[in-house]
Amino acid sequence: TVLRILSTVLKPTGGSARIMGYDVVEQATEVRQRIGFVSNNTAIYDRMTAWELVEYFGRLHGMRGEMLRERLESLFARLHMNEFRDAPCGKLSTGMKQKVSIGRALIHDPPVLVFDEATLGLDVLVARSLLELIRQLRDAGKCIIFSTHIMREVERLCDKIAIMNHGRI
Repeated sequence: TVLRILSTVLKPTGGSARIMGYDVVEQATEVRQRIGFVSNNTAIYDRMTAWELVEYFGRLHGMRGEMLRERLESLFARLHMNEFRDAPCGKLSTGMKQKVSIGRALIHDPPVLVFDEATLGLDVLVARSLLELIRQLRDAGKCIIFSTHIMREVERLCDKIAIMNHGRI
């Protein structure tokens, strides 16, 4: 719930939250421009190809022309998505769909990335690849909010840890 509030998907019933100084309720558009959100159950459009879906979200973020095409090419190469770039998302495996979700979250190069149980349901190799990507993004200076129940992932990736229990840290 907290991560969905921070990502402007849900409105808080009380209190306030800010991302990079922007209120998640009052300045939701500003917040959305600065975050990428990945979860284990982020819906994708089955009839769009992987390329079309990530391109669509790039356009939603105001990207156009050569800049968008270059970013797509770079992301698809980095995420090893070229072999299924023209496949409809409805025909992709769980790991491939997760890569599309990651591409969608990264297309606009946001400074803040939220990963909500992003490795859940992935095979070992895809999960390892995702954790390595998250480590690289962290090392590149991105702010990563990483939620998981897998403490081994926490130990490997996190600089600061908060444990929530019944809505309290």
